[in-house]
Amino acid sequence: MKEFATLFLSQLVSQEQGSSEINMLELITHSGPVVTGVLIILVLFSIGSWAVIIYKLLQFRKAFIKTSSFINMFWESRRLDEIYENSVKYTESPVARVFRAGYNEMIKVKKKLEKKEGETGSMGDELSGMDNITRAMKRSHTAEITHLESLVPFLATTGSTTPFIGLFGTVWGIMVAFQDIGRMGSANLATVAPGISEALIATATGLAAAIPAVIAYNFFNSKIKVLDAEMESFTSDFLNIVKRHFM
Repeated sequence: MKEFATLFLSQLVSQEQGSSEINMLELITHSGPVVTGVLIILVLFSIGSWAVIIYKLLQFRKAFIKTSSFINMFWESRRLDEIYENSVKYTESPVARVFRAGYNEMIKVKKKLEKKEGETGSMGDELSGMDNITRAMKRSHTAEITHLESLVPFLATTGSTTPFIGLFGTVWGIMVAFQDIGRMGSANLATVAPGISEALIATATGLAAAIPAVIAYNFFNSKIKVLDAEMESFTSDFLNIVKRHFM
């Protein structure tokens, strides 16, 4: 094995004088059908993950900007009906959509209580109304989290799968290299290089697809946690306002 490595390195150094750059396109086009299929799968995963990354970056950027603006507008306003009318400008904000769900349910509850205005009201009616508002906001909260998490699992799949797909291409390329050595009975660079290059390309492509996907997956999860906390905090504040002033 030591002699093979020495021979491989010596011939590589001697041929590097004639070619100082590696023609990656030529290596890819001369790959075998199995490694070519692996490369196509990895490239598709990479394109898909980058499309998801760009889309989610734009989505989260709008969500944070609109959420910050909506919360400022909410605390600066004096009337909930005005906030509700202005909330249509913040459709990208998950907090604004949670507010709209709670406000709509609050209007329904108030109408039911107004119908019973002439009757003897009970605390149970008010508690039931608060429960309805809470459930409506919780449902909206869950829907917003689901929306924010959409497509993010694809990044996790890319990050966890593509290295193994690239490893498969690596193993296959090494198998081809050793088969060529056994068939030709020689271990020169011309015999070994194609299989080794296929193996290295598959490995590099798998890592190139996996690394950005893993980084983006962790980044988006941290942003989802921040927006989740914002919605949770806003829900508590809104329910306290409704309980004190409207119920």
